[in-house]
Amino acid sequence: MSKELKYAVFGAGSWATAIVKMLCENLDEVGWYMRSVYTKEHLLKEQHNPNYLSSVEFNTDELILSNDINEIANYADILIFAIPSAFMQSELEKITIDISNKTVVSAVKGIIPESGLLVGEHFHHDYNVSYNNIVVIAGPCHAEEVALERLSYLTISCADSKKAKAIAKNFSSNYIKTKISDDVIGTEYAVMLKNIYAIAAGIAHGLGYGDNFQSVLMSNAIREMKRFIKKMHKMKRNINNSAYLGDLLVTGYSVFSRNRMFGNMIGKGYTVKSAQMEMSMVAEGYYASKSAQLLNEKNARKTKLPIINAVYEILYEGKDPKKTFEKLTDKLD
Repeated sequence: MSKELKYAVFGAGSWATAIVKMLCENLDEVGWYMRSVYTKEHLLKEQHNPNYLSSVEFNTDELILSNDINEIANYADILIFAIPSAFMQSELEKITIDISNKTVVSAVKGIIPESGLLVGEHFHHDYNVSYNNIVVIAGPCHAEEVALERLSYLTISCADSKKAKAIAKNFSSNYIKTKISDDVIGTEYAVMLKNIYAIAAGIAHGLGYGDNFQSVLMSNAIREMKRFIKKMHKMKRNINNSAYLGDLLVTGYSVFSRNRMFGNMIGKGYTVKSAQMEMSMVAEGYYASKSAQLLNEKNARKTKLPIINAVYEILYEGKDPKKTFEKLTDKLD
């Protein structure tokens, strides 16, 4: 009889909290690493995360909580990372144990800035984790709706289909439906890119563009995503599947989308810095837009990415959102 694999989640934000909630539906015990001592102590005392999804109550007898990343990494077989990409490197530098034989699950929505690599690639190159042990979680699935137990969908991508099915089973419940995929790289890029397009949707809304333009923007965004991913990793995939188009749409339209909220503030005249200061959560698309721009520039034959280019120019080059979007409208169809 094979032993029951142990799961652990790294991160204390809304998505990490939602993942722990989903796993607790099926597992007797879940490891949970969080940097903040206050958050851990509050959770132990009050049974909820004080900062994110505070309506979700946990049975702390089911949790192995620690502020020591090595303790949790050593405890578990399946390591699920849900730390914002901008902070991944500083957290990973704390790992001193060998994790090469662990299964690493990326619930991170962006590229690690310091290495310019996808999370899976980073773990393969820096920690010798086999690509067969790299898993990616894609939506469409907002943490806030998981907290409310509204029906949501997840795609679990792994080169090893047996492993993908086993992990998917432990996420499934009466309010979470799962499917598996072998497009690990494609889904990880899609998870990153959709946040950039959500910022674009938010900027458009902040500037006063209506639903007609939003539909054209999203239509162009999915085709732009297809071109980008195909350039980075060519394989047979249906870009209209939920992990790509579905995740793009919910991130672009939902009131829960922090990237759309961030873009909306930029469209209304906030500076990047002031928008970031006002938001209590990280807008991953800000970092993703720079990563996507740099990746495209490295290619000998650049892919046409008018929406990503527009977002990058606004966020990093200080271009005027109104004038930039006026130019963008002529490049869409």
